[in-house]
Amino acid sequence: MDTNPETKTLFVITGPTAVGKTAVAIALAKKLKTEIISADSRQFYREMSIGTAKPTPEELAQAKHHFVDSHSIKDSFSVGDFEVQGLALLDEIFKKHDTAILVGGSGLYIKAICEGFDKLPSASPEVRERLNLEFKNDGIIPLQEKLKAVDPVYYSQVDLNNPQRLIRALEVFESTGIPFSSYRKSTINARPFRCVKIGLDLPREILYQRINQRVDDMVKQGLVEEVRSVLPYRHLNALNTVGYSELFDYFDGKISLENAIELIKQNTRRFAKRQLTWFRKDKDLNWYAPGEVDLNMIA
Repeated sequence: MDTNPETKTLFVITGPTAVGKTAVAIALAKKLKTEIISADSRQFYREMSIGTAKPTPEELAQAKHHFVDSHSIKDSFSVGDFEVQGLALLDEIFKKHDTAILVGGSGLYIKAICEGFDKLPSASPEVRERLNLEFKNDGIIPLQEKLKAVDPVYYSQVDLNNPQRLIRALEVFESTGIPFSSYRKSTINARPFRCVKIGLDLPREILYQRINQRVDDMVKQGLVEEVRSVLPYRHLNALNTVGYSELFDYFDGKISLENAIELIKQNTRRFAKRQLTWFRKDKDLNWYAPGEVDLNMIA
């Protein structure tokens, strides 16, 4: 990139799901007359709209967005790919603007842009599909036990309830014979721009009410039909996520629709809690309630 880090600024808007990140990001983008990059690891996918709470067409029209509907669930798209493509995109944005906005709740994707990632080897798609099938058939405990056996270092650090992280670590080990933790040097790569990080949070009771209401709204908007439409692709990693997994169980006759909806709410609340645990470790985040963000002070 040929930008000057003294004049180029990336504003990062993050926080738990349903906290109100989209509205704050759009308001800031309009004020700064700049563009938004999504750092939501599921909003990339065209086939997943209702269940990922994408910005509405009206919201998308208010500011230029990138990495929304940019890929298909059938595409292979990793956090490493996002780092490379996101930095290239920022290079182009910073040729036109002094600022840009990164918004989303996927901590790894934000880290990829602001700090960089260790270069991880590509894993065999066959290995990934086999591990996803094992998870589908046998649940998460065998994955946890396998990781503990082959990589106790990463086992002690990872969110053991996140199947995607477990599968990623296992696929690297099984493809290379080298523990995933050996590739994680935790180095920070210098960026030719500064990151100003804004974290949004709400009192837990209010956040959980918003999550529950959002799920109810998704169901009214057609979430069940959306998940039914991607049933043939349920083995893909992109669909191994809250809001889809529970409805797959409903379609399999394992649970009722009412139970599936309650599980989506419960699992989304748990997901929000894990997001906050991740973000609280970032000492560079400045925390606000969504309605208390002073755009004049930030910009």
